Amino acid sequence: MTEVPQERKLVTAVPGPRSQELMARKSAAVADGVGVTLPVFVTRAGGGIIEDVDGNRLIDFGSGIAVTSVGNSAEAVVRRAAAQLAEFTHTCFMVTPYEGYVEVAERLAELTPGDHPKKSALFNSGAEAVENAVKIARAHTKRPAVVVFDHGYHGRTNLTMALTAKNMPYKEGFGPFAPEVYRVPLAYGYRWLTGPEHAAEEAAAQAIDMINKQIGAEHVAAIVIEPIAGEGGFIEPAKGFLPRIAQFAKNNGIVFVADEIQTGFCRTGQWFASEHEGLVPDLITTAKGIAGGLPLAAVTGRAEIMDAAHAGGLGGTYGGNPVACAAALGAIETMKELDLNARARRIGEVMLPRLRAMQEKFPVIGEVRGRGAMIAVELVEPGTKQPDPAVTAAVAKACHAAGLVVLTCGTYGNVLRFLPPLVIGEDLLNEGLDIIEDAFAGV
Repeated sequence: MTEVPQERKLVTAVPGPRSQELMARKSAAVADGVGVTLPVFVTRAGGGIIEDVDGNRLIDFGSGIAVTSVGNSAEAVVRRAAAQLAEFTHTCFMVTPYEGYVEVAERLAELTPGDHPKKSALFNSGAEAVENAVKIARAHTKRPAVVVFDHGYHGRTNLTMALTAKNMPYKEGFGPFAPEVYRVPLAYGYRWLTGPEHAAEEAAAQAIDMINKQIGAEHVAAIVIEPIAGEGGFIEPAKGFLPRIAQFAKNNGIVFVADEIQTGFCRTGQWFASEHEGLVPDLITTAKGIAGGLPLAAVTGRAEIMDAAHAGGLGGTYGGNPVACAAALGAIETMKELDLNARARRIGEVMLPRLRAMQEKFPVIGEVRGRGAMIAVELVEPGTKQPDPAVTAAVAKACHAAGLVVLTCGTYGNVLRFLPPLVIGEDLLNEGLDIIEDAFAGV
């Protein structure tokens, strides 16, 4: 395993000539629907650095969309995955099982909120996890309806596109979508019309009223929500909103599903973002940060709910692949050994004051928000709350040119999001913030 020097280095323009050649090959061979945020082709990565084929080293504030929280080549992940590769790559857990799958399920039972008996089922992607959580909830409740929220994102399969709020690029042209999905308001404090101080109470009241009137609570199998809306703009619902929705679900026999795919595994400074308000979800969906970059996802929850599906009703050929399970055990080992919850909190302590100082300088920054190492700035036309996606794209482009990987998101395309690896050095963190400040000054 080669160590990647932990310093930014630009030897060509970004993207360089070799990356441009490879992009031409990509255009000829890969479907146009598979987009690219930053067209640099990677040769190696680790810590807080991505190195491309032209020899440029970029600071990583994206983590492959919150996947490589332990770094792109964490020692324990590589060691455990390599050892498993040498033994066997696959048998299919549903045919002849193996211990790694069981061990991951045991770790998930230990780490997720609540001390009730828990079980898990493993899959390949976040969308699969959400889809299976809905299947399990329907099997348990014998009810059809699923409630989701404005600004929510839950995946790209047919059912999870229906659950996802934003049309472009996730849903445009791909319908019709799965039925019995209902959308209700989210307590988006920054954009709540009567002000953030009223958002939790009013949004919860509206959501509950809509469920009762338009669906009937007795017909709802599951309420599915991200504790912090990810693709929707890193929106942390106004404090008090999530507990009210969870209590409503409990009172009405509805399975409360926390989609922790982007927020889970130390990203927000706790193992799971649900813990910030003391939530104990019935089911939790996880993926992204779970396995240090290998494809793995899970549904974990109350044993009596998880056991509702009949034998053979859950699974998939690759679900809980042995190499991915080994990687997950290595990622969890790394998170514990390095106390990545504390590292995530420290990243927030460094980033948030710097970004708030920028907000004072640059009136285009409407709000700075986030928890731990899941941080965003929402950009608006100065003096208004009118979203400014053009400036957002320009700032991101300037960061990319300077050797910093940043991502955008948001229902209105006007949010810059920062997801640095939790193992990034503070020198790189501060250098990345300098680049962001220069980008705002330049734009």
